[in-house]
Amino acid sequence: MQKDQFFTRRRMLLAGAAAVGAAGTAGVVLAGGTEETARIPAAPAPGPQARQALKPSAFRLQPLTGYGPPRPAPRKLKVRTEPILKISGRGRHMMLTFDDGPNPEYTPHILDTLARYDVRAMFFLCGECVVDNRELVARMADEGHVVGNHTWTHPLLTTLNRRQIRDEMERTSDAIEDSYGERPQWFRAPYGAWNRAAFQLGAEMGMEPMAWTVDTTDWMTPGTSTIIDRVESGAAPGVVVLSHDAGGDRSQTVHAIREWLPHLLDSGYHMTVPRRRT
Repeated sequence: MQKDQFFTRRRMLLAGAAAVGAAGTAGVVLAGGTEETARIPAAPAPGPQARQALKPSAFRLQPLTGYGPPRPAPRKLKVRTEPILKISGRGRHMMLTFDDGPNPEYTPHILDTLARYDVRAMFFLCGECVVDNRELVARMADEGHVVGNHTWTHPLLTTLNRRQIRDEMERTSDAIEDSYGERPQWFRAPYGAWNRAAFQLGAEMGMEPMAWTVDTTDWMTPGTSTIIDRVESGAAPGVVVLSHDAGGDRSQTVHAIREWLPHLLDSGYHMTVPRRRT
């Protein structure tokens, strides 16, 4: 499926996600529709925008999935019933997340802006985009960003059976490992539509479910100024910001981050990413 079709499809699916999920499966949680239930431990930021975690070119030191030693079993996680919405930690820390990519037209510009201000972010990647843009995933590894699993084809999970959900998630984790060097430890359900199977399978694969606090609504292309206003007005300690680097025309997102990111940094906010589990 072409990623530029998400713009129209997303509007229709978001409107029906809650109803479809309730009819098709018990225990559906729409991200943003519940109160905060858990927080992500943020990586410490000892300097203005300290970079830690992955070393440059770390992904190149890892064997390809099919040729390396047997993969260790993923760490067993507690099965959550709601996604994580905020990050923990003291001070004015926020986290930036980008969904649906990578995209060769927009992702490089976002990475350039993050590099300019020495900021790390999280990218929730779709498997079919990963295999077409491996060099961008490798760049994310090089520059210390954290990547998460956003399924292979960006389906509405509440319409799939357990086997289909597992396939969407496993294929994507395999593709990410081949390009990034590590399997993802975070998962985000497309459209923010969760069900018990997604929570259970994610935990089995060693991935925590992450949602968001502030939605820029950039997928609606509301205008660059509107995106800037949503981020700046929603800024607060612990906030997780949702943006998109694919799935449609993301030129407004590219222009907006060039404005709101330096503004937030000048306001004393620090952008962080989660600590990696070992």
